[in-house]
Amino acid sequence: MISFDTVFLTAIVAGLFGALTGLGGGTVMVPVLTYIGVDIKIAIAASMISIIATSCSSAAIYVRERIVNLKLGMYMEMFTIVGSLIGATLTLLSGSHILFIAFGGVLIASGIAVAFKERKRQEQTVLLKDAFTKALVITCSYEDRAEKRRVLYCPNRSKEGGPLMILAGVVSGLLGIGAGAFNVLIQDLVMGIPTKASTSTSNLIIGVTALAGSSVYLAAGLIDPTLAVPIILGVSVGAFAGTAILVRLTNKAVRRYFVVVVILIGLDMIRRGVF
Repeated sequence: MISFDTVFLTAIVAGLFGALTGLGGGTVMVPVLTYIGVDIKIAIAASMISIIATSCSSAAIYVRERIVNLKLGMYMEMFTIVGSLIGATLTLLSGSHILFIAFGGVLIASGIAVAFKERKRQEQTVLLKDAFTKALVITCSYEDRAEKRRVLYCPNRSKEGGPLMILAGVVSGLLGIGAGAFNVLIQDLVMGIPTKASTSTSNLIIGVTALAGSSVYLAAGLIDPTLAVPIILGVSVGAFAGTAILVRLTNKAVRRYFVVVVILIGLDMIRRGVF
């Protein structure tokens, strides 16, 4: 029997990490829960609960700080919900070793993509607007406390970014990692959104996405209440702490932290799936 304290402390770390990176905490919750003896499918289902808690705890603060792009986030959620339902169904049909390897592969791919991305200058981002994006969002800005300046930007290529979020939803439902890795990558690489804005908007999106996937796991009887309670409490505490830290970090620091952690966890998950 896994103790309440063990799960609670693990969830605090997961919530902190999830809020800092926009991943939703699943990248920590799933590996650690499997280390302490929880079946990976039950761990994924429990992680989905932690994602909802992370989103509720952190997104509200990001909205208050006016870093979240609300209009863009709601547009993307239409696609991630569909993908999450598909992904959760695939999890029920997949073997454990496949899930371990898929989990690790997704994390490593996410880390490498972010590590090798060449950042565009913010001035260029502001000027590049396509017609479809203009119909969805206005030019956005947020106050960067760490850099002590107002960052101006405008999301681009929303027509391409939206459908790609279906893949993010599939990953969320399949692996219980909130689709945050792909949310941030699509916003960052495809749409040219600054890391802080993409991370905070991801925190908004992952909650709705996880709620959709959780309905599939709930119907299958995989959500364990004895895990859900300490996870929700711990993740909420960690997420509040993570949001307070993020608004004071530079975009470069957030990206570096993201890359190192997801690659290390990804390699270990693949090792466990193969051996």
